[in-house]
Amino acid sequence: MRCKYDESPTAGTMFDKCKFSLLKAFHIAFKISTKKKGMSSEELSEEFELRRKTCWEFKWKIHQAMQSSGRYPLQGVVHVDEFFVGGEEEGGKRGRGKENKRLVIIAVEIIKGVNGRFGRAYAAVIKNASSDSFMPFFEKYIDKSADVVTDEWTGYKPLKSIYKKMRQVPSNSGKSFPELHIHIMNIKLWLRGIHHHCSEAHLQGYLDEYHFRFNRRNRMEAIFDLLTQRMVQYEPKRLNM
Repeated sequence: MRCKYDESPTAGTMFDKCKFSLLKAFHIAFKISTKKKGMSSEELSEEFELRRKTCWEFKWKIHQAMQSSGRYPLQGVVHVDEFFVGGEEEGGKRGRGKENKRLVIIAVEIIKGVNGRFGRAYAAVIKNASSDSFMPFFEKYIDKSADVVTDEWTGYKPLKSIYKKMRQVPSNSGKSFPELHIHIMNIKLWLRGIHHHCSEAHLQGYLDEYHFRFNRRNRMEAIFDLLTQRMVQYEPKRLNM
């Protein structure tokens, strides 16, 4: 008996219901994962002759595949700080209480004895600069044996009971954390230069994309294979516009 049911080979993957050929889909995934700065939706639209919205929607799937597994927490010396993503505030308001900004916490492994050398890094959008917002990030991305260094913000103090080697030092306007602030500056330049703007709802996806490439910069030959494996293994979450 014929059931008249057709099963798509892309069902249950991030390639399901793709609006263009799989050849283009793999090519787009290759470009985004292997190019040093990735590609914006506008650039993808022009190169592959697709609608910008179509490119953006597919790129959103790729961002989901680029999320960290959390299996490789940062170890050794780890510098942690927060930064804001967004334009200048009226009146030049400074500090952790800025309004209409997206607050991001970031942690970077610092290679001892080598200036300007980074290990891995992770970043996450958080609601505020409180220990309650910091804790999930620390638990997922930082090993409890790490030598964590932060500035003197009070929100970090409660975490010392869990991260026994944590030290708080004066920030000196970022001078105490030169490598970390270089990394933050590079992220901001990338967001402004390549993507120009990203909404609060999708900022985490761009941070995941940046660090997916950054954390694999020394083994780029395998990065596309890893991305496609993830895209085949997982279904995308519903798109939130």
